[in-house]
Amino acid sequence: MTEGEALSGGVGGAGALEPLLRAVLDALAEGARRRAGPIPARTPGDLAAELDRVAGGSAGEWLGVLTAALAYGSADPADPLCAAHLHCPPLAVAVAADLAVSALNPSLDSWDQAPAATVLETSLLAELARLVGYGTSAAGVLTSGGTESNLMGLMLARDLVLGRASGERIELSGLPVGGPRPRMFASEAAHFSTRRAAALLGLGEDAVVAVPVDRELRMDAGALAAALRESAGRGERPVAVVATAGTTDTGAIDPLRECAELAAGHGAWLHVDAAYGGGALLSDRLAPLLDGLALADSVSLDWHKLGWQPAAAGVFLVRRAETYASLARRAVYLNPADDEEAGYPSLLGYSLRTTRRADAFKIAVTLRTLGRAGLGRLVDACHDLARYAAAAVRAHPRLELHAEPVLTAFLFRYATADPARSDAVNAALRRRLLREGTAVVGRTELPEGLPGEPGAGPGRVRLKLTLLNPHTTTSDLDRLLRAVAAAGEAEESGP
Repeated sequence: MTEGEALSGGVGGAGALEPLLRAVLDALAEGARRRAGPIPARTPGDLAAELDRVAGGSAGEWLGVLTAALAYGSADPADPLCAAHLHCPPLAVAVAADLAVSALNPSLDSWDQAPAATVLETSLLAELARLVGYGTSAAGVLTSGGTESNLMGLMLARDLVLGRASGERIELSGLPVGGPRPRMFASEAAHFSTRRAAALLGLGEDAVVAVPVDRELRMDAGALAAALRESAGRGERPVAVVATAGTTDTGAIDPLRECAELAAGHGAWLHVDAAYGGGALLSDRLAPLLDGLALADSVSLDWHKLGWQPAAAGVFLVRRAETYASLARRAVYLNPADDEEAGYPSLLGYSLRTTRRADAFKIAVTLRTLGRAGLGRLVDACHDLARYAAAAVRAHPRLELHAEPVLTAFLFRYATADPARSDAVNAALRRRLLREGTAVVGRTELPEGLPGEPGAGPGRVRLKLTLLNPHTTTSDLDRLLRAVAAAGEAEESGP
């Protein structure tokens, strides 16, 4: 048997992995040394051509060669100047735990494929439900992330609300023919997966009503009330309100209690997308921002954001287990009823997926290792960094802060001498930083008609810092902002 044919499990699995892991670790270090920064100093075309030329020697060398190429060609969220996205540097203990899952390869679609993992996921979900503020009647599942969790929340909303109105089981009969048009309500700053979910659920993206936001990109509760009232007045059926706890651009948190009251008043489901902001639950300082979260019918959390887990580490929770009914499935080869009656539990009916990785394990290991208090210190450190960086932007003569950070992200821009060139210069300076391998900075655009901001004209493009590395220093942030300003000056003075 060759090295490449060895298995990772069984009594001999650890021995087979040991030399391969040494090769991977050496190659990771080699690739990072060669990159020497947050991202390779290459254009997309140059990098693609370079990776096409990667060559190895013997079969045993390919693992190291390709791993080194991957590490060199990666954006490294552990580098302090890689601060664009909700793309965290995972904790080493979580990565090590993830390796154990990869080696053993349990699948959560039946107990007999994942005995211990089934127990651990069930226990972890109960712990996370308590963290949200749910009681013992909660239920949930590990997901691939916020997009899947949001789809699940809106699917249950569709099935429950439309089923209650029509007397039919929507998951069996499909959408009612005729009758009031279903509507969902989300802020203008809500994640795009809300509209995608509406399309996948047969409602159409146009079923989602965009509710205006304030300057911090927080849903306007008055505007939501008006939108629900007007929709009902047109004879439409409000199915769900989607509140965001931590928008991707500013970390804004919608008024959760008001959203819950308005949704309940119209017989609609409240889903809270807390994929980013759910990390605030770990912090005594920030947890009060999520007041009202426990009133939601369903919640999305992502621990591969402010939880420092390798992807994927999404969580979907519902407040009442009985609202999960339309997802229940029985497959005789996976979860026969007599097995469950005999005490062999199945998680198949909680997920949209069949084969499913034991992603709960790394989260459980991390929580046992650091505890809520330890993870909370990391959240607070990133929040402190965001506040420092925002203050530094505010004090810089060539940079403009959009709004104070709520969590660990904020928007700003390079202030051009000619306002008409603002969008072009800010977009170009970000690409310059990427091309030079200097920094990874985010870019977005403000919604049209935002209070106090220009409409569709110049000035909508903003740069974004998303600070998820708790080991970043204030000196690192000063260096990052100097690089942004220098790139802006270079673009502004160029052709």
